[in-house]
Amino acid sequence: TATRGTIKPQAHFDAGDDAVALRKAIEGLGTKEKTLIDILTHRSSAQRQLICEAYVEATGRTLVDDLRGDTSGDLEALLVALATPPAAFDCHEVMRAMKGAGTTESILIEIFASRSNQQIKALTDVYLEETEKKLTLDLKNEISGDFSDALLLLAEVCHRRTLYDAGEKKWGTDESKFVDILCQRSVPQLRQTLVEYKNISGKTLQQSIEGEMTGELEELLVAIVKCVKSMPTYFAERLHESMKGGGTDESSLNRIMVSRSEIDLLDIRAEFKKLYEYSLHSAIKSDLSGVLGDCVEAICGGDD
Repeated sequence: TATRGTIKPQAHFDAGDDAVALRKAIEGLGTKEKTLIDILTHRSSAQRQLICEAYVEATGRTLVDDLRGDTSGDLEALLVALATPPAAFDCHEVMRAMKGAGTTESILIEIFASRSNQQIKALTDVYLEETEKKLTLDLKNEISGDFSDALLLLAEVCHRRTLYDAGEKKWGTDESKFVDILCQRSVPQLRQTLVEYKNISGKTLQQSIEGEMTGELEELLVAIVKCVKSMPTYFAERLHESMKGGGTDESSLNRIMVSRSEIDLLDIRAEFKKLYEYSLHSAIKSDLSGVLGDCVEAICGGDD
């Protein structure tokens, strides 16, 4: 696994001690958020799962339930995300995207365009376990058209990233060709495809997609191209979007910070600085206040 994250495993770690400290912080008079933040943002995801186990043994309750009962709003959502295994967190975000009146396509696009086969399989396994239904069947009921076809190809890991004979298909303006190729090739193959496409057509694949498509399908295919080119750049742009304009999109900010914290958040920070000429840390500081700001800053790490 990549170690370009900001959160590293804690040395001299003791899950039992951490569980006791969290319990005191939660059960004491007024929840001591600082303790919750200090522990949960300075332990790896694997260590946090061991803390969750020790917490159940010590209290008979789950840490997630106690966090939900004792904190609220965006801070609650962020702390719960940290206490949740990565595959389950991805799965719950997909569920949240499908819940309610309209499906939140941007969450589905981000998750399915950026996760590896292994990560998508893990989240679909959790979905099956928790709902006793197949995610692909539920997705079919929520979305439609070419966008649905493309997203389902990404969600059906067994069909995904199949080997491809370059002579077999020719690029056309036919949307299904773009979908077939972008949703069924491995990342190294797609990197090669981006180069070849530019040589053949004189413009980038992203320019073609933006010129010929609209709506959610365009968004999804552009996201795949961006992730193939540079995952850290894609997420730096997503973070910038979540903080610009009228009000912060805390749920997107939280999701990206937590899900990339042990993968490539250091690289995302560097790309953010390159793109916007100020640090991610300073953007968070000016955008979020109070304990939520403290928690997101702790995940972000140093100000570079």
